[in-house]
Amino acid sequence: MKISGKVALVLGASKGIGKSIALALAREGASLILPYFDWPEHTRATMAELAAQSSDHLFIETDLRNPEQVKDLLATIKQRYGKLHILINNIERGGMPIVHGPYTPEQWDLEMATTLKAKWWVFHHALPLLKSAQEGAVVTLSSIAGRIGRSGPAGMIFNDGYSAANRAVSSFTETWAREAAPLVRVNELMLGFFETRHAEQTRGWALLSEQEKQAIINHTLLKRTGQLDEVVRTVLFLLKDATFMTGSTIILDGGYLLGNSEVPPMPTGVL
Repeated sequence: MKISGKVALVLGASKGIGKSIALALAREGASLILPYFDWPEHTRATMAELAAQSSDHLFIETDLRNPEQVKDLLATIKQRYGKLHILINNIERGGMPIVHGPYTPEQWDLEMATTLKAKWWVFHHALPLLKSAQEGAVVTLSSIAGRIGRSGPAGMIFNDGYSAANRAVSSFTETWAREAAPLVRVNELMLGFFETRHAEQTRGWALLSEQEKQAIINHTLLKRTGQLDEVVRTVLFLLKDATFMTGSTIILDGGYLLGNSEVPPMPTGVL
């Protein structure tokens, strides 16, 4: 897929990973639709950066947890562009035990509505437009929390509801790939600890002790957290180059899931 001239819907573009992906797609020549709801200062900064690039973009205030507002968002895209080629399904709450403490009923509902349901509503309403474009690609961002839950050094960062929601997202990926085929590819990018997601520049990371932070680093084979440009390059690969990949999950975690277990030397044997 060539990005230039394509129409892309990027969720969570006000800051962090979503913003980096949006700016990269703008540099590649895509027209952007960028829903926003909170983080007003970050949103204004992103607006200014995109305006400086003279890119074709449209910010639309949308509560992505609201199915009617999502439906209206896609209707606006259809009216303005008539098609949609790319969906970056990047929305989550990311409830952190170190920040939020034990889950309340309200926190459970907010986690499911944001991290899980909103992704489903967006894909559901976007799919007809993606199919009509004859060439489409969806990248859903998720978390390794869906694999490990609230356990080990990450237990201070990954909450139960967040972990459960991300495991369900992987089920969505497979179902969506079947629904969208053969015209639209659907893949998942499962992230570990990145500088603006789970790690540095997040409230949860700042609340960890130095020992707790180091335990996470030590559990990661590459002994560091990830950087934004590493996410962007992987997203661009999924969009541009992974033309025979759909229903797949790329794990980008520096080896956290493998952990810090050592491989013992081969024994001499008895024969």
